[in-house]
Amino acid sequence: MIRRTLAAIVIVATALLLLVIAWPQLFGAAQLPILAQLVSLRAAAASVGLGIAALLVVVALVAAPVRRFAASMAAIGLVFCLVNLAVLSTRGFGNTTFAAATDNDVTVLSWNTLGDLPGADTIAQLAIEAGADIVVLPETSRAAGEAVATIMGEAGLAMVAHTSSYDEISKARSTTLLISADLGDYTVDEGARTTTVLPSVIAIPADGTGPTIIAVHPVAPIPGEMDHWRQDLRWVRDACAGGNVIMAGDFNSTMDHFAGLATAPNAAIGECLDAAVATDNAAVGTWPSAAPALLGAPIDHVMATANWRATGMRVIETQDDAGSDHRPIVAQLTPAG
Repeated sequence: MIRRTLAAIVIVATALLLLVIAWPQLFGAAQLPILAQLVSLRAAAASVGLGIAALLVVVALVAAPVRRFAASMAAIGLVFCLVNLAVLSTRGFGNTTFAAATDNDVTVLSWNTLGDLPGADTIAQLAIEAGADIVVLPETSRAAGEAVATIMGEAGLAMVAHTSSYDEISKARSTTLLISADLGDYTVDEGARTTTVLPSVIAIPADGTGPTIIAVHPVAPIPGEMDHWRQDLRWVRDACAGGNVIMAGDFNSTMDHFAGLATAPNAAIGECLDAAVATDNAAVGTWPSAAPALLGAPIDHVMATANWRATGMRVIETQDDAGSDHRPIVAQLTPAG
């Protein structure tokens, strides 16, 4: 009797634990330590769960004394996998189709370069191939950003580079934003304090016409930085408000972490809608680039307020060996209506 009772307690406790891991939003726990890391890797967690469930099935088949217990645990593991796969499938495993471009479209490229590692030539060529109007480069120095702008200008795509740095010791503490001259003049307070540990850049149209453009880089949710990370997400929520906003960058967060931070219908965070969600790409991982895309964490985003709609988006997998641990993403935004 004691053995059965203990087995039942373990089964119930495991089921509750896996429910919290699979859907922490249900408990308001998506931004808690450990859970924040686990939920960002849903596909990897589902893969591990499937492997464990398969092992438990084998145990149930060959070990009669623990057959019921092993079978019950295998069933729980399988349900955990199916829940994660269901969530991922609603977000989309990848759709690289772009609608025919219009004259009013804005193409946004975002790439965390891990301290300029791909090099200005590689970054610029990727931006040129994408026809980017906005290039967001977290962890990219001023010198590299200006070099990218120069190369793009020589190719006929005139860009203006803006960089915010909290110090010159680590390139990770710089964020660079390039804006096409065709979008007009923009002003940036490069000394403004934005996100807590790593800088973000807010560019405002000088004549008041056009979108506010924000290059985003919250700190990663690692031990010692959890409070700063949550504070950064609240900053992002408040930054995407008031109408015409385009933001992109390394958010160090997935759609799960944005739970409770939307302030408009269908928005991901603040008033911003996520381009990957709109185009069925939100389950494709952007970090780490060393892992298969469908097993990675989709933490890089392009977002915009409802006066823009995403008409194409893809995670670029051809630069996995370029030096950065992030994959670049590109999105096409079309004025809504």
